[in-house]
Amino acid sequence: MAAVPATFLAQASAADRKSAAKAASYRAEYHFTVPDQWKNDPQRPVWIDGEYHYYYLYNADYLAGGTTTGTAWRLATSTDLVSFKDRGIAVPKDTTPNGDVWSGSAVVDTHDTAGFGAGAVVVLATMEPVETADTQAQYLWYSTDKGRTFTNHGTDPVLANPGVKDFRDPKVIRDEERGRWVMVLAEKTKVGFYHSTNLKEWTYVSGFVEEGLGVLECPDLFRVTTAEGTAKWVLGVSANGKASGLPNTYAYWTGAFDGTAFTADAPEPQWLDHGFDWYGAVTFEKHAADGTVDPAVRYAIGWLNNWDYPNTTPTIDADGFNGTDSIVREVRLRRAASGTYYLASRPVPALDRHVSRTVDLGDVTVEGQLVLEYTGTAYELTTEITWDQLTGAGVQLRRSADGSRHVDAGVYGDYAFVNRRGAANPDTSGKWQESRTPFDASARRVTLRALVDRTSVEVFFDDGRYTHSMEAFPYLADTRLALFTIDGKAVFRNTVIREFAV
Repeated sequence: MAAVPATFLAQASAADRKSAAKAASYRAEYHFTVPDQWKNDPQRPVWIDGEYHYYYLYNADYLAGGTTTGTAWRLATSTDLVSFKDRGIAVPKDTTPNGDVWSGSAVVDTHDTAGFGAGAVVVLATMEPVETADTQAQYLWYSTDKGRTFTNHGTDPVLANPGVKDFRDPKVIRDEERGRWVMVLAEKTKVGFYHSTNLKEWTYVSGFVEEGLGVLECPDLFRVTTAEGTAKWVLGVSANGKASGLPNTYAYWTGAFDGTAFTADAPEPQWLDHGFDWYGAVTFEKHAADGTVDPAVRYAIGWLNNWDYPNTTPTIDADGFNGTDSIVREVRLRRAASGTYYLASRPVPALDRHVSRTVDLGDVTVEGQLVLEYTGTAYELTTEITWDQLTGAGVQLRRSADGSRHVDAGVYGDYAFVNRRGAANPDTSGKWQESRTPFDASARRVTLRALVDRTSVEVFFDDGRYTHSMEAFPYLADTRLALFTIDGKAVFRNTVIREFAV
């Protein structure tokens, strides 16, 4: 990144200084970013008085001491899940002997089951009083000001550690049918299920075990309905399947839940993202303006980073922060031709209301490579690629002027892919450069929707059947865009580029 001369900044107008700072910034244009310092895990947003309350793990001491200096819960609110307003610290760290606050979940206690008042917001979160010991436990915080600030419910856990190292990330849902709360908890290679009537006392009732995906984290449990009316329960976890050639993102199973135990439709998980950087993801309900919930849609948001390289980003030096999230997605349940059910993703439709510029290229025929006249660092590209015969086709995103640097997305043979090897990126090992998902080449068509921002690329293939999210750090001067084919001709149909103002 080229430095902005100090003499220029001294003499420039306020508008010019703002423009120059933006030009030298790696801060995302339309993705959520932490205002300063550090963020990691998203916490499931809750709907309160017509807006989403989005909590996330925040470390105000990161630049001085690194990630080990602990996290609090910081709050941002939004009505459309594209534009967010910072509300500051909600659940503080280091104010009790138990230290900092880790992941968990917030619920609105409509029926006053916990005794803090009807409508109180209750947080169950993991804290670890003594590191390297079996002390991870679940603690309760509550809010009587609609989720803006929280008070600890004493310093004792509401769910104590039974003597295991990994015992964290409680996710709580309301089981109205049975008049109780249900918690899912990450316990190394098991997801534990617990019941409570008051959020303060919890009873273990069952477990779901999955070996081979490392230590499970950030469990999720929800019910969703297909467009045809079929309902399924979904159990999700953040998991590391790299050792088995699987993603390191959000694994999930569709199945049945009887209020106590979850039964999966199949033993092997599916994955909600196949890129390298969509971790700690949470899903949450879609509310209409009147608060009613759409049973056919879940929203989802993930942390655009990976614990293999959490501190590698140009935003630290350029902008004084480290923490970017994926775009919020709509997640829907669909039935494949084989009869299995899967979750499909698409960017939240509210993005349409933030479009600041549209470039409609229509249908473009390509054989070989075509560099477009368009230039940009943050945009969305949508296209449907069709062909009669070829080996591969796709797009080069954030291409350098000489063509030596770019991020590629497309199809090749029987797989779809995103490849960041041609651009600066956080993976210094060189192992995690190209992500792949299955593709039926006999279809001779593919839909591609790429969300490009200053430090990330998210690509949705075939109406969100497969999604690849990853960090990439193209030079700010790399603004070109190209279409390409391999061994044949293709038509890039309805090709549209959109930019957003948030």
